[in-house]
Amino acid sequence: MHELSVASAIVELCDERARGAQVRRVRLQVGALCCVLPDSLRFCFEVATEGTTLEGATLEIEQVPASSRCRDCGCAVLMLEILTTCACGSMNLEPPRGGDRLRILSMEIEEVA
Repeated sequence: MHELSVASAIVELCDERARGAQVRRVRLQVGALCCVLPDSLRFCFEVATEGTTLEGATLEIEQVPASSRCRDCGCAVLMLEILTTCACGSMNLEPPRGGDRLRILSMEIEEVA
């Protein structure tokens, strides 16, 4: 389960940037082809945040699809997972574009008085 190491890295980066402030929310973009399962990442995020400034923070995940084209029928294909078929049933797709990144978009922190 590499999601735990991914979650730990996210927590470490956000904790460092928060400079001691309590983090309330973290927003991510997760590409459909980056081999990270959103539900597993959410679970691991909860575990990784224990005892940090992110404990109790909400993790919001926006899934980003990849795009391809079917070599058999020419249709555009939106890829929401690695093993995607075209509507015609073919798996003969061009190499995908996009959907292969994981990005921290933002984090919301509590104001420090």
